[in-house]
Amino acid sequence: MKRRVAVLVLDGTGIGALPDAADYGDVGSHTLANVARAVGGLRLPTLEKLGLGNIADIPGLARVAAAQGAYGKMAEASKGKDTTTGHWEMMGTRLEVPLALYPNGFPAEIVQPWLRAIGKTRALGNKAASGTELLKELGEAHVRSGDPILYTSADSVFQVAAHEQVVPLPQLYAWCEAARTILDRYSVARVIARPFVGEAGSFQRTYNRKDFSIEAPQGLALDRLARAGVTTTGIGKISDIFNGRGIAQGLHTEGNADGMRRTVQAFGEMSDSGFLFVNLVDTDMLYGHRNDVLGFARALSEFDAALPHLLAKLGPEDLVLITADHGCDPTMPSTDHSREYVPLLVAGGRSAGRDLGVRATFADLGQTLLAYFGVGAGPNGQSFLGDIL
Repeated sequence: MKRRVAVLVLDGTGIGALPDAADYGDVGSHTLANVARAVGGLRLPTLEKLGLGNIADIPGLARVAAAQGAYGKMAEASKGKDTTTGHWEMMGTRLEVPLALYPNGFPAEIVQPWLRAIGKTRALGNKAASGTELLKELGEAHVRSGDPILYTSADSVFQVAAHEQVVPLPQLYAWCEAARTILDRYSVARVIARPFVGEAGSFQRTYNRKDFSIEAPQGLALDRLARAGVTTTGIGKISDIFNGRGIAQGLHTEGNADGMRRTVQAFGEMSDSGFLFVNLVDTDMLYGHRNDVLGFARALSEFDAALPHLLAKLGPEDLVLITADHGCDPTMPSTDHSREYVPLLVAGGRSAGRDLGVRATFADLGQTLLAYFGVGAGPNGQSFLGDIL
């Protein structure tokens, strides 16, 4: 029988601070509840029916006695709170040592070899900063000089911004590939190309962003699925996060609406068993990092409205899982990710009304996928397939 599963990652949509949040400066973070409180309550009827309000107290969402899906939350067992760490853990890898951070910018031993490799003598910025704020500060200087804007954040990232009419996209990507070859030995998770367009005073980042990730450890659930003949399609930045490992096809998207359209289409076109792994980035990139509470709430509402089109395509053996990779609470003073639990909702199968509790690791998701497709178990996590199928 054909079995299809889609995992939708609402990037940055956490559901309450983890017990060790103080170690990360994130006490009080609760992305969903804090956003809901700030806007006078969320209206998410589809997610509410699935049981989102049963996981935590979220203003505007009721607890439902007969949830249409399974519900719970997952704790991050790895050290860190970034995209790479979260997605890797979902696929079964637990990091005991966090990926490297550079809160004071990158040292000369990294920057100078990179500049030589790309034929430049100067990088603008080289500090931890909000990307949109940095464009206001340094965008004009970049346009005049053609020098790359280099910055980082509280996450393990080496970000390079450039105007698309000053630095063509292939050149920007080549700059980032050069940085990736240098940064592997420094354990930096991602090199991110951050192209932008527009004029001074109205620079805007584009969806031509591209991530160049450090190679994941062996043994990912994606590797196991691929060896077993299960076709995985990555939608959004999934293929970039895993460097294409275990991904048969990667589909670029331009925002959440486009991501959901592509997901619904790809799910409907699957002629055989397969796995869709989807990252919906707007909640994080456009709203969480910019402390845009109203935008965050609007993105959640738009996702909720699009979700029924996917759920309508579920067959008797199909599953849709909804989760996140970390928090990114836009109500907090920081513009960075937050160390939080992530929600876990499951639609399809016999999931209705099942309380999945608090999972000890994101890796439970990967183990469940392996069990669903009849593939041997990985080293981390506990499957919850018996509760939902």
